Amino acid sequence: VSQSRYALNSLLILEMIWISLIIAGLLEVAWAYTMKQSDGFTRFLPSVITAILMLASFAFLSFSMKHLPIGTAYTMWTGIGAIGTFIVGIIFLGEELNLIRISAVILIFSGLILMKISVH
Repeated sequence: VSQSRYALNSLLILEMIWISLIIAGLLEVAWAYTMKQSDGFTRFLPSVITAILMLASFAFLSFSMKHLPIGTAYTMWTGIGAIGTFIVGIIFLGEELNLIRISAVILIFSGLILMKISVH
């Protein structure tokens, strides 16, 4: 019973680590968007929101980095941020969607899948 409880606790901790990393990546998307809205940090409220979101993103990333290899954690964080920001740019900012950009996102996503698989 104690071994199965230990295994279950280990699995829950690992899930928390990955959820934390996903939250960090989503917060990166949010701060990238609010940074764009800050107009080069010339607008007060979006600038403050950007700083708060950055700190929160770094806090979740830092927690994940305590438990995952740095290359994995940082790659996943930037990849989630890159893909999420790409999507936000298209949906909310009217950025261009073309075959080259879609191909680039597919490559990034493929790299994230491989990085996730590489961690036991």
